[in-house]
Amino acid sequence: MPGQVTADDVLRMQGALYIDPPVTGRSSTRFWTLLVLAGVIATAGLIADSAATVIGAMIVAPLMTPILGTALAVVLADREHLLRSVLLVLLGALAVIGIGYLLGMLASPLDAYASNGQVQARVHPRLIDLVAALATGTVGAFALVRSDISDALPGVAIAISLVPPLAVVGLLLEVQQWSGAFGAALLFTTNFAAIVATGTAVLLVFRIREVAERAAIPVGHLRGRTLAVVAAGVGLVAVPLAGGSLSVALDQQLRAEATPIAEAWARTNGWQVATVNVTGGTVTIQALGPPPEAKAEELRAAFDAAGLADVDVAVQLVVGGARFCPAGATTCSIPTAGTL
Repeated sequence: MPGQVTADDVLRMQGALYIDPPVTGRSSTRFWTLLVLAGVIATAGLIADSAATVIGAMIVAPLMTPILGTALAVVLADREHLLRSVLLVLLGALAVIGIGYLLGMLASPLDAYASNGQVQARVHPRLIDLVAALATGTVGAFALVRSDISDALPGVAIAISLVPPLAVVGLLLEVQQWSGAFGAALLFTTNFAAIVATGTAVLLVFRIREVAERAAIPVGHLRGRTLAVVAAGVGLVAVPLAGGSLSVALDQQLRAEATPIAEAWARTNGWQVATVNVTGGTVTIQALGPPPEAKAEELRAAFDAAGLADVDVAVQLVVGGARFCPAGATTCSIPTAGTL
């Protein structure tokens, strides 16, 4: 398999992954145009809680290019393109976060996206997300090396989450949800580290360096510590991901306890519970029904009686609006942006 790679393949990969100056050049304008559009599409899809729109943004997003370019530059020990690729990733990430923040100013829901499935799916990354990112990065690098299976790249773009979590960071920063923003940023960092690590490994397996050297393509000295840094990046993100896995497990357990309490409260008022979500230990309940408004204070009391007095509860009433019932309180209030 490694022997199938030729010098033409190396040149093809360099041409596809390296985005060289000037800024007005073809590769650069393509990258920034697609990135901005992907950021707008992803943010709009997140605000609308539309999975189809978010998937569309994943396909358009070009961030995979400089990330795989980073892996290629590591393997070839190409310092100039390594720094340029990493800088493009950082600037691109900041651009998407900025787009998310600005478009988020047009939305800013009172529940701070607590009931938004697309947003919440990206704020609590787990170890399984790292495993998926490693596998997806391997497929992406393999498809890059083997031009005959490049048709797999759209699937890779959908499987790996790059632009959407950055847009989530912007949206949550706008509503001052620091913890959620950190989680989304961690998900992007996880995907970045995984793609670079697996991309580097795949390119080394295919002996890209040896092929480049035989073809007189400039290759620098690859140091062991460089590879150690790449591997350490994966190890570093694994630590908070392990904590995230535990947090998600605790949230799922709390959801199982909170659901029957919420449903009993709703039935008493002639209402129905639409959804029960738990994020970071806060229970968010959506309920609907006819007037008069169901009393959120009664739900708070039910949680206290069930031994969940230390749990914050957020209630979204179709009639009556949103209510926030903090732990240790007997009254509920209308939340402001950033409360939930």
